[in-house]
This record gives sequence, C-alpha cells and structure tokens, in this order.
Amino acid sequence: MKKVKVLFVCLGNICRSPTAEGVFRKKVLDAGLQERIEIDSAGTSGWHIGEPPDKRAIAAAKGRGYDLATLRGRQLVGDDFRVFDYILVMDRENLANSKAIAPSEFSGCLSLLLAFSSQSRYSEVPDPYYGGDQGFDTVLDLIEDSCDGLLKDIERNAL
Repeated sequence: MKKVKVLFVCLGNICRSPTAEGVFRKKVLDAGLQERIEIDSAGTSGWHIGEPPDKRAIAAAKGRGYDLATLRGRQLVGDDFRVFDYILVMDRENLANSKAIAPSEFSGCLSLLLAFSSQSRYSEVPDPYYGGDQGFDTVLDLIEDSCDGLLKDIERNAL
C-alpha cells in the first residue's frame, strides 16, 4: 500500500509549517489514516535548521490540543520533490522559492495550503513571527480549516 506523503513549507520552519504539520498529523491520526499518510514540514531558508518551533506557536497549538514540541526545523531541498506527493506552501513568496528548486519532472501537487480552505478572506497564511499572540490564533484557524479540506481531498483522490 502506497503512502501519501505531505510536506508543509514556510520560510523558517518555526511557525506556520510546523503548526500545519502538527495540526494535520492529529487530524490524520483522528481519522485512523496514520499508516497511509506521512507528514513533514520544511522552510525555504536555512535559518532555523535543527531548532524547535517558536515558543508562541507551540503554546497556541498546545492550547488547541496539538503537540509541536518534538518538531525540528529543516530546509526544503530538491529531493523533497521526489519524495512528497503534496508540497503545500504558506505564501506566494515561498511558493515561488519552492518552484525555483522543483525539478521539471515533479508531478505532485505544489500549491498554497489555502487552496484547500473553505474561507475566502485570506489567500495566504500570514506570518505571525513579528506580531502578537493573536497572529498565531489566526494561523491556527486558517490551518485547521485548510487541513480539513486537504484531508478530504486526499481521501477522495489519493487513497
């Protein structure tokens, strides 16, 4: 049985993409699909390789029942496009950076995460790093909604 492999990408891999990894991991577990879906996250920059997520991201996620504490930052690499079926990016700048290193033969889904969202107010997941705690709650709202849509898409089209 082939696993569906999902990678979430932001800039530093300490706020948005590890939040998406933690949220989606729990949704997949709750759906009983942990043996069929593999999940990871990365950043387009190498600034935070090996570091845990931002403390504010960990706290906001924990408040909603998601555990990010064991996650560690890593950088997106060309080989990720050979491994992952879905590479879901938080904003247009990082989407452009991801496309720049994607090999021409990549046939998976490379798109904004919010393409799977049911809301229409936001088209990108805003970076909460330089803002207050409320930004992390907004990020969680958007990611939870998008992960619901993503899981439905995978169940419908890839499993």
